[in-house]
Amino acid sequence: MKKVMATMMAALLAVLVLPLAAQDRENDRLEECGIVMKEILNVPDNIPQDLLDKAECVLVIPGTKKLAIGIGGSYGRGVIVCRGGEHFTGAWGAPAMFRLIGGNIGLQLGGQETDFVLLVMNNRGANSILKSKVRLGATASAAAGPKGRTADAATNEVMRAEVLTYSRSRGLFAGISLEGANLQQDGNANKQVYGRKISAREIVREGKVGVPAAAQALVSLLNQKSPKNLSEPSSLQ
Repeated sequence: MKKVMATMMAALLAVLVLPLAAQDRENDRLEECGIVMKEILNVPDNIPQDLLDKAECVLVIPGTKKLAIGIGGSYGRGVIVCRGGEHFTGAWGAPAMFRLIGGNIGLQLGGQETDFVLLVMNNRGANSILKSKVRLGATASAAAGPKGRTADAATNEVMRAEVLTYSRSRGLFAGISLEGANLQQDGNANKQVYGRKISAREIVREGKVGVPAAAQALVSLLNQKSPKNLSEPSSLQ
């Protein structure tokens, strides 16, 4: 009888404790995204302000690791934050949890943990990413982002890209090609953060949830650094 009771108690504790532990992990990830974004925006030659001001959404993927399986495989988890409103002209809103998975990223990582920041530059790119799994360079055009005070020197190919990608490893910040990598929403993580099953689109575009406490630093930072969307009207369609 005592053995049965002990087993039942262990099962009950698992039911209560494991979801809380999973929620804590996601909250830690949200906080880490805020820290990574703040550090990157504070480096001397960071993301050009004019590009950040024209971005509809930002993805932050901290500490992406190279996998042991397969040559060059890698996997990271982070968030997407978008401006509110029909045409992404409002304030930055609640984040949705996302995954970055790719075969060729690992070759660029060189075995090191790497932070990634991705700027989504137009409506079409944002809606593609929020709709389903997206392959960068195929479903959504992507290019290594320019850095520094201005993006005036960027090539036409870069400026036409739907997604601009950046990396930070060993303190070095640079544009990096992530073509071939996949972006997809992390349904289980979103459920842990918001307490129910909810899609990335419902979080980001439909405003069905508020900003979690753990994401306040990230969202506040974006609203402080880039309060207005300065995209040309034609790019908002």
